[in-house]
Amino acid sequence: QVQLVEFGGGLVQAGGSLRLSCAASGDTICISAMGWYRQAPGKERELLASVTWSGGSTYYTDSVKGRFTISRDNVNFTVSLQMNSLKPGDTAVYYCNADALCWGHSSVYWGQGTQVTVSS
Repeated sequence: QVQLVEFGGGLVQAGGSLRLSCAASGDTICISAMGWYRQAPGKERELLASVTWSGGSTYYTDSVKGRFTISRDNVNFTVSLQMNSLKPGDTAVYYCNADALCWGHSSVYWGQGTQVTVSS
């Protein structure tokens, strides 16, 4: 089992910045990748960015490229999302995600979600 706790989020004006962090605990040795998703009202949950735990390879969806940066701390098992140039369209609940593989069994874990609201 992996537990994920998110920090950050809140209200910011358009053009501003926020930093989200997610701390993993439990079977962290099983984590293969972590990422950030978001879900706006009436929309499906979408993947924003991800990072592999061993090699640090990153992925960004087109809508956040150049504005968001994902980073990981292998020692403290945290992953962060630095969000710059925020737009009202970025308003959503943001979720931390972890993919884990332990003893041949793959699992997906989610944080509780944190609200990000960008005002115009």
